[in-house]
Amino acid sequence: GNTRLEEACEMYTRAANMFKIAKNWSAAGNAFCQAAKLHMQLQSKHDSATSFVDAGNAYKKADPQEAINCLNAAIDIYTDMGRFTIAAKHHITIAEIYEAELVDIEKAIAHYEQAADYYKGEESNRQVVFATSSANKCLLKVAAYAAQLEQYQKAIEIYEQVGTNTMDNPLLKYSAKEYFFKAALCHFIVDELNAKLALEKYEEMFPAFTDSRECKLLKKLLEAHEEQNCEAYTEAVKEFDSISRLDQWLTTMLLRIKKSIQGEGDGDLK
Repeated sequence: GNTRLEEACEMYTRAANMFKIAKNWSAAGNAFCQAAKLHMQLQSKHDSATSFVDAGNAYKKADPQEAINCLNAAIDIYTDMGRFTIAAKHHITIAEIYEAELVDIEKAIAHYEQAADYYKGEESNRQVVFATSSANKCLLKVAAYAAQLEQYQKAIEIYEQVGTNTMDNPLLKYSAKEYFFKAALCHFIVDELNAKLALEKYEEMFPAFTDSRECKLLKKLLEAHEEQNCEAYTEAVKEFDSISRLDQWLTTMLLRIKKSIQGEGDGDLK
């Protein structure tokens, strides 16, 4: 009966932990998985989900796809129990595996979006600040990848949404200028006039943006672009970079804009 199942469960868990100590990750993952299935037979959903997560963490070191399968099994149980914040956390782990191990950005985006949705659903709870900032973190990942994949409209919507949400928060408003800056760059790649209109809108919504180095850079870049002046464009970027280093994402976007200046064939910002 149940006693034998419980004993088997314990033995699988013990075995899994010993495999972990021996760094035999596949065997550990497999044993945790067996324990999870037995917990399910015993109707202990919570223990089953925990074992699936343990299995996922072990497999992460040996078999990324199997890790994802186990984490998905845990997510199914948590969502069934209404534990959406925990489910969101595991969606992020899956997204990170797709980013780092399997290099499947489309799938990473889907899991970050799902996590953001679950966090947003929890915003009515007492953990409203945690839920909102967690949702924003996931959405910003989605926006950065969307822009890299040239899905600029999607990126713009997210950057504008997160910028608008953060600009009234005294603790976060410093970040808002970065989000409006990124949204404007995405507009700029698509269409120069759009970028101009967007910039005016952001300054109106968020007056602190006007004095930021990001806003000043955008104005210089728009001017250089209008005059088709490649030197002025490069100079403005260099000056900005000398004070705050450009990361890989910004460099990529600034290069894409630079390429639209006539006769600019080489892919360099220096």
